Amino acid sequence: MKVMLTGAHFTPTVATIEELKKYPSVEVVYVGRQTTQEGDSTASWESFQLPKLRIKFIPIITGRLQREFTIYTIPSLLKIPIGLLQSFYIILKEKPDIIVSFGGYVAVPVVAVGWLFSIPIIVHEQTLVSGLANKISSFFADKIAVSFKQRQLGQKVVVTGNPIRREILEVKRRKSYTKMPVVLISGGNQGSHLLNTVVEQSLDKLTKIADIVHLTGDSKFHDFERLQKRQKDHYLVKKWAGKEWGEYLSKADLVICRAGINTLTELAYLMVPALVIPIPYLYQDEQNINAKFFATAGLVQILPQSKLSANTLLKSVDTMLKDLSHLKDKAREAKKVVNADAAKRLALEIYIYANQNSNH
Repeated sequence: MKVMLTGAHFTPTVATIEELKKYPSVEVVYVGRQTTQEGDSTASWESFQLPKLRIKFIPIITGRLQREFTIYTIPSLLKIPIGLLQSFYIILKEKPDIIVSFGGYVAVPVVAVGWLFSIPIIVHEQTLVSGLANKISSFFADKIAVSFKQRQLGQKVVVTGNPIRREILEVKRRKSYTKMPVVLISGGNQGSHLLNTVVEQSLDKLTKIADIVHLTGDSKFHDFERLQKRQKDHYLVKKWAGKEWGEYLSKADLVICRAGINTLTELAYLMVPALVIPIPYLYQDEQNINAKFFATAGLVQILPQSKLSANTLLKSVDTMLKDLSHLKDKAREAKKVVNADAAKRLALEIYIYANQNSNH
């Protein structure tokens, strides 16, 4: 059985791959983006991580519908037919038994072409709101797997939870041997230039109240190269964390991050309190909705991007560190909204559904 995975949300994809590998008859291929985003030639996280997992990575060029006109709008629209043609070629060559989308515009042409070939399709929705790409993909889907029961359930919908990687599930919380609390800062796989800049501006004062582990991501702004020159006692800077991510989380007393659903799911599972700065311009205000949901659950406090500065960041971190014991108690309650078996449930759903519909 060949399972074709596609999409832009890489963390739950890896968790699902780990479970699919437990089925001896399953072969997994992945169709994804070669670079992080339009206008940036930086290699995507998945393009060099998947080969390490011995998963065939197939790059695809495609575009998306943009809500605002930019210099990338016309080129992006012109890439859409290229993505469809590539999807035809990829699907004819690979002959998948099932296609599983993890969201994002990169998945849309693969799903659409798969539907034309009557290949079973499952779309996984990580977030509390559906993005435009997932709304389009869901039209073609036979099944829609969702992460939270709070979502409105339909005939095609099954609740699996949001898959969590094995390295997170197996993490054992342990206290750091440093005298100061440990603060982990991450803007996600692509990084956040704005967050990196604010951290840089407040770095001298931050390192007086905490040991800082800073994951900058990689982008055209070269934040890592600049900040690496400032590495010193109480400040460790890296582009990314692969398997070390779980180790960093195991020692973190507080995390500063965006409000991506996958990061928040992992933090809730590990009961690590966080200060989140939601991206304010995403479709349907996705990250603010994520942040408010987990704030209600007791996991996070929110610092709006419009109020983000070196001073507000420092003040927020200082206030939270002084109330750390209470915040950790609240974070324990947040674990209740997370399903630790999500990857197993989704992998089983894929395996059973592909077998039931193997004669497409």
